[in-house]
Amino acid sequence: MTDAARAPIDLLHQGNRRSVGCYLVETEDGLALYDCGPTTALPALRAGLAERGHEVGEIRHLLLSHIHFDHAGAAGALVRENPSLLVHVSAVGAPHLVDPTRLEASARRLYGDTFDALWGELVPVPEANIRVVGDRVVGLECFSSPGHASHHVSMLHEDGTLYAGDSVGVRVTPARFVLAPTPPPDIDLEAWEETLRETERRGPARLALTHFGVFEDVEQHLARMRETLHTWSGRVAHGMDEATFVAAGRADCLASDPEDVEAYDHAAPYSQCFLGLERYWSKRQEATSTPRA
Repeated sequence: MTDAARAPIDLLHQGNRRSVGCYLVETEDGLALYDCGPTTALPALRAGLAERGHEVGEIRHLLLSHIHFDHAGAAGALVRENPSLLVHVSAVGAPHLVDPTRLEASARRLYGDTFDALWGELVPVPEANIRVVGDRVVGLECFSSPGHASHHVSMLHEDGTLYAGDSVGVRVTPARFVLAPTPPPDIDLEAWEETLRETERRGPARLALTHFGVFEDVEQHLARMRETLHTWSGRVAHGMDEATFVAAGRADCLASDPEDVEAYDHAAPYSQCFLGLERYWSKRQEATSTPRA
């Protein structure tokens, strides 16, 4: 596959370029998409497929990294448009695609009046279209990659491309900075380090990120991801407040890629990164301070 063919389809979320993407993947059982973005991005997805000579009805498989709306929100709408589409997702994520009621209710409490403009309609995926992932998915090696989310999976193509979702960070092509996306509710720093080790063990030739692009400097990328994760986690662990954290995060990006500070904020808002880390350290503190029975 050529570099152009491997490039993400830009879903132009909220009109922002290089924010959310998805990947057209050649598999042993036809064409697949890795991630699909939210329903609000369907026009851009259709246009991106058309630019490559395809349409939604040709896609046989949807490979989901996890069920956050920016990655999987359009899954049900795509199945409605293409009823033969098979949706591959983790065992934890599958029930929420079949019945997204609780997921939507929780998100509407978080996003309020902005929910519909951000994400659009959440359409249930018929259970018959769901396939729970195992070690291999239509010829790709599949492995659990928690840290960003407990239900996250990554998929390694035989050509060496690791479709990594959010598991190895956010990096807005062609920038160098690697942001550690740490939104609530279930980031896990210890599990994330194990995911990074598992990624290194597989020796991918390149990393394909949903946010945003394909990168071949794998060793350097993972080192920068670890550095950001350690630094940002430490800031919150030592009591930094949200406003100071956001300013420090923006300064980190400014020092590396000054033209892309806002692009990173669209892809993985600095404030959400703070909230996830604050929740993580608060839970850790509660666990260590609770007296044993």
